[in-house]
Amino acid sequence: MILKGFNELKVFLEKPRSIVIVGHRNPDGDAMGSTLALKHYLDKKGHNCTVVVPNEYPEFLHWLPGSETTFRFDWQNNQSQKAINRSDIIFLLDFNALHRVGSDMQNTLEKYPKDFAMIDHHQQPDDVKYMYSDVTICSTCQMVYQFIEMNNDLDLIDADIATCLYTGIMTDTGSFRFRSTTSTTHRIIAALIDKGAKNDKIHNNVYDANSYNRLLLLGQALSNLQILPSYKTAYITLTSEEKKRFDFQKGDTEGVVNYALSLKGIILAAIFIEDNEQKNIKISFRSKGSFSVNKFSRNHFNGGGHDNAAGGKSSDSMSETVTKFVTLLPQYKKELETSYEN
Repeated sequence: MILKGFNELKVFLEKPRSIVIVGHRNPDGDAMGSTLALKHYLDKKGHNCTVVVPNEYPEFLHWLPGSETTFRFDWQNNQSQKAINRSDIIFLLDFNALHRVGSDMQNTLEKYPKDFAMIDHHQQPDDVKYMYSDVTICSTCQMVYQFIEMNNDLDLIDADIATCLYTGIMTDTGSFRFRSTTSTTHRIIAALIDKGAKNDKIHNNVYDANSYNRLLLLGQALSNLQILPSYKTAYITLTSEEKKRFDFQKGDTEGVVNYALSLKGIILAAIFIEDNEQKNIKISFRSKGSFSVNKFSRNHFNGGGHDNAAGGKSSDSMSETVTKFVTLLPQYKKELETSYEN
């Protein structure tokens, strides 16, 4: 764990401040849950907080308390820039490096003359003035809870904060099934339910809000599934044409890679998604046991993340990217064979 400048940050926040809270590009449940929860908490402490995210996030997260106040940097640029320019500090949540917000927003943040405070659980974080980093914690939302706890402010957690935090922990732990879900996580979840988080409603809002086209897109993805039993690996591809055919919306591919990982005997899973907007192939990796997709992605696909969940990208074509992936597997054959499942 890295806890840098925490006491100094507490003193800084003793006076009302104008604060911007930023999540990563293509925000997921943990990014939106943590940024909104921190906003609600700091607002209750007397600060003026604005959440700014680089771009749109999935519709199944739009119901989160405070979502309607969030600015999207890409199409609400003036409002976002004004909030950033008048802020006294910027909190960076659920990402470890400024490039994770995309080039446009990165350029703005790199020119920011004041200080950053980072709360994140990804490996190899950028160095900023204030930092709470812990790669062993399952989600940034759990870290925000513990940040509030370190400030002796658990009594300030209300139903809105609890709902946001529960959502991020639930989504980043795969509904509490990943190895990173500890007994501490479950105790925090219990406390959030006691504070007013309605676990059944949250689950329904996130996981039972599929559109018809999203289910058809999932069917297409599963029909593209390829299995490489010699390497205990499975992968899925989705082209831009396939996404267009099923009226792809932001968040429609969330969690699809886990279907490949759910196959018996599979240790490594990947999904390759063609992105015409970014002109690249977006990649999500998942693994079981000791095989680190964080290292794999960092070494070969300009990415990173956690040992068992990471992302990457490729500027090559879909066929070239998949060929590269498959060609790499023989050098990892022993690691994949000896990886373990807990």
